[in-house]
Amino acid sequence: MTMTFDTKIAVVLRDDLPVWQKLNVTAFTVSGIAGTVEGVTGEPYEDGSGHRYLPMFKQPVMVFSADAVAIRRAYDRARERDLVFSLFTEELFATGNDIDNRAAMKAVPTEDLRIVGLALRAEKKAIDKVLKGLSLHR
Repeated sequence: MTMTFDTKIAVVLRDDLPVWQKLNVTAFTVSGIAGTVEGVTGEPYEDGSGHRYLPMFKQPVMVFSADAVAIRRAYDRARERDLVFSLFTEELFATGNDIDNRAAMKAVPTEDLRIVGLALRAEKKAIDKVLKGLSLHR
């Protein structure tokens, strides 16, 4: 059974990050979607032996790669369209908790943000315009 969705979930990662940072940024940024968008996750899973597992997104998550210029362009496009998204900057790698993360982000003006990742969920057409020119992560 193939399902189609009116929305798209996408993550954009800066291409020069080490693999561990890409994974970390992906996990943190998609948590913002899972934690704030009602109905985006399905029911809990259960295996054949009755062990239960947490629910996951109902739809695929597309992961894209971009250099620093392209990720900034995607960020600007998302803001121009008033899309809500999560953001991860270089400064967050040096912090160790949520309070320090927010303080590190607040200390940097928008134009100086060193963006390493973002995640968003919106209508497909809007996401496609934001991500125009980006390639899926390999």
